[in-house]
Amino acid sequence: MKQILSLLLGIFALSTAFAERPNILFIIADDASRNSFGAYGAKYVETPHFDRLADEGVLFTNAYNNNPKCAPARACLLTGRYSWQLEEACNHNPILSDKWEFYPWILEEQGYFMGFTGKGWGPGTWKGRDVNADKGQNDNPAGHAYNTRTREVPYKGINKIDYSANFADFLDARNPDKPFCFWLGTKEPHRGYEKDSWMKDGRNLADVVVQDFYPDNATIRGDLADYAIEVEWYDQQIGAAIKLLEERGQLENTLIIATSDHGMPFPRVKGQIYDEGYRIPFVAMWKGTIVPQRVVSDFITFPDLAPTLLDLTKIDAPDQMTGASFLTQLMSTDSGRIDESRNHTLLGKERHDIGRVDNGLRSVSFPVRAIRNDSFLYSHNFLPHRWPVGNPEYGYKNTDGSPTKSFLTELDPSDPDYKYFEISFGKRPFEELYDVLNDPHCVNNLADNPSYAKIKERLWQQLESELIAQGDPRVLGQGEIFDYYPNRKWEDNRKLYNDPTWNPVKIFEEKYGK
Repeated sequence: MKQILSLLLGIFALSTAFAERPNILFIIADDASRNSFGAYGAKYVETPHFDRLADEGVLFTNAYNNNPKCAPARACLLTGRYSWQLEEACNHNPILSDKWEFYPWILEEQGYFMGFTGKGWGPGTWKGRDVNADKGQNDNPAGHAYNTRTREVPYKGINKIDYSANFADFLDARNPDKPFCFWLGTKEPHRGYEKDSWMKDGRNLADVVVQDFYPDNATIRGDLADYAIEVEWYDQQIGAAIKLLEERGQLENTLIIATSDHGMPFPRVKGQIYDEGYRIPFVAMWKGTIVPQRVVSDFITFPDLAPTLLDLTKIDAPDQMTGASFLTQLMSTDSGRIDESRNHTLLGKERHDIGRVDNGLRSVSFPVRAIRNDSFLYSHNFLPHRWPVGNPEYGYKNTDGSPTKSFLTELDPSDPDYKYFEISFGKRPFEELYDVLNDPHCVNNLADNPSYAKIKERLWQQLESELIAQGDPRVLGQGEIFDYYPNRKWEDNRKLYNDPTWNPVKIFEEKYGK
């Protein structure tokens, strides 16, 4: 009887603890730039639902993804680790080890009902499966999949997944006594787009704002306008999810976070260490709990999300997690800089895509580490002899195909606009330094300017010191291993290099063992 009574008391205590924990709805876009949202000043993209979250919650102005490509950025979110601490998962399209702990699965172990729809972690292989091919109820590091519902869409580039209907199925399936953790990952505004969908939508290209690193012409404006339509589709999914929570009386019980994994799928943005690639939109609303209309400038990064959610739910974070909780920033009543020590972030990348070769090695990385504070971005390009966006003969693979890419790569060196090709696709120097306050598009490299020599040296010393403390193989002289971690797209590699016998797993095992 004592054992039964003890068990019942334990269950009661656990259920009481769960009742105090909020639901968590995490909404993430695929390739949406921060400056594409009204809350951050966008003029030609309308995002009323994201902006509502900002108005009724807290908007972060210094949120960063740590590594600006889908798979590595999402791995940081889920594991609470910096990208260079994730071994193979620092690369894009990896074969992901199941040794990493993912926050949704930790929450499930502690009583949360957990799932996802759309795009979770990926692209890559996990537990022997291509996660991008998941259907039905297959698992993903982001959760149990709810992907069976589809709908008609207005343009060909938009995915037919009915995100809100899948979210409703998830809510129908849960025990109402359990809190939930749901990852809603849209596949928009990832390419491809239906070209000139802006015409069908009746948009005016004169409204489009073109960044300083592109020529201003109808091709670029049309591509940006097509992209804007898909950003707005993402925003509509935010609105549908909010409405569903309101209808079910769950809005005040739910922490809603909306963000994007990195910037838009355009040259010099997605996959690149410049502000629009890694500085992401990030807003949080918990109606009745988070003080509304707050704007926080503290630096937060994707590795901080998992420890924050575990902190929020009173679950001890595993030792694996090296990010720092920003629960204080969420729950503060103040705006501005809450914690003066959160005044910078670290960034980096290794191999993103295939098509870069060096000294007999194929599909090697373009390793970069960077530090960003309130005033400057300093980037350290470790191997500047390599092509940063991939080799020309293989089509600059680390930039998605698009009208903008085609326009730039087809420019003749004699064309006055050729400078725009060079800053997107050309080789880069060993060091880059940008005054992000006066040069937000990062086009004027100050690294060789003697007036900035002390600033550059100080930033490199800080960056190197913090990376050493984090055990980054690249600064410890062991970074070559990132070139050898297998890219799971074997057949694509074999076709690209015209070598049907190429086996990256075998090559890795011969050098590093199984």
